[in-house]
Amino acid sequence: MCERPDETSSRPFYARVLAGSSKLVGHWLMLGQANPDRLAMILADTARIAKLGEPESTPDGVTLTHWSGDATPPRWAARTALFLLVQMPAKPLPRDHDEACAWAYCWLHNREFEACETAHASLPEHLRDCLAAPLAEAWQDYRGLRLI
Repeated sequence: MCERPDETSSRPFYARVLAGSSKLVGHWLMLGQANPDRLAMILADTARIAKLGEPESTPDGVTLTHWSGDATPPRWAARTALFLLVQMPAKPLPRDHDEACAWAYCWLHNREFEACETAHASLPEHLRDCLAAPLAEAWQDYRGLRLI
């Protein structure tokens, strides 16, 4: 299940993660049931409480909107957006392959896993099929110990 998948894109995996991170934050912005300022505050507070990152300051709604468009969000914002999205009763799914790569990357970085199969099995049921290939790519990237 977690073998190295065939390449689905000519772009490197991490480039797809960066492109998908904005979409992931945008997904939170779209599905969150509050105004952008409130959603930005929830994102930053959740990052701190869940130990997913230490935002220097709480962003405002304009910044959150910017991160969901042309600007790459900080890693803590993407990780926290995933954390919040997977808990939603609506069971959202990534909307394209770049976003799926960001979901898989954040999933691996939000928790510690000893094996790709363990990471896959711990996904919510509704995400297992659509994240299988991106998770395998994320595992290869994660285990490659690429320095950034």
